[in-house]
Amino acid sequence: MNTDCEENGGHLITGKQVDTFRTDITDGLKDSLPILFALVPFSAVFGAIALENGLSFPELLLASMSIYAVASQYVMVDLLVQGVPAWSIVLAVFAVNFRHMLYSAAIGRHMGKFSRLQKALAFFILIDPQYAAAERRAGNQGLRPAYYFAFAGSVYGTWIASNCLGAAFGSLITNPEALGLDHILPLYFAGLVAGFHKRPGFSVILLTSAVTSILAYYTVGSPWHITLGGAAGLAIAAATSRPKGEASHG
Repeated sequence: MNTDCEENGGHLITGKQVDTFRTDITDGLKDSLPILFALVPFSAVFGAIALENGLSFPELLLASMSIYAVASQYVMVDLLVQGVPAWSIVLAVFAVNFRHMLYSAAIGRHMGKFSRLQKALAFFILIDPQYAAAERRAGNQGLRPAYYFAFAGSVYGTWIASNCLGAAFGSLITNPEALGLDHILPLYFAGLVAGFHKRPGFSVILLTSAVTSILAYYTVGSPWHITLGGAAGLAIAAATSRPKGEASHG
């Protein structure tokens, strides 16, 4: 009998596949640790702010579990406080989250080993750090469901738990800005962007996106500067890139 294999539901699973599965889960959990340190205070502050601005605890949980997008949830709470009409809030959340459509298109090409159901769930939990980690993993060891969902489950669970923590004890933090908590997540995102510095055209794309975003912020206003900045960077990337195999054919 081959001890390196076992049968499960009629399918032969090799010892190598089991080892790969375990390695993917371990790596996913390990790679999620840096963002957890940044996410916990930021998420806790959101939980506190949401309750202070009129959301009930069930509404906070429903928003965090269904929307699951940090920036757009802050925008949503801010607009709710201002009494903005519901359609305008939905439009603003869509504008902030539009970049996730680009993430889905980019990461989808690496999901050859995902089932349709796994893809649907993967796109729902596809936030900024998830995209960066998945893209990096795809370029190194290849992207498999075990890694993706181990990383995502760690981040998603921490986000919800920290929301509850902030809702319960957030009133003890009277001034988050004085502690620098409002800078933690932006710094982390800056680190994610810097991680792509070896990609062709990185400097031009980054500069174009940044300048466009700043101009849009002072002309069109927030939150459209996020979408317009990302679209400008995408346009430059598309204009200056070529599919593999075309470089030698003029």
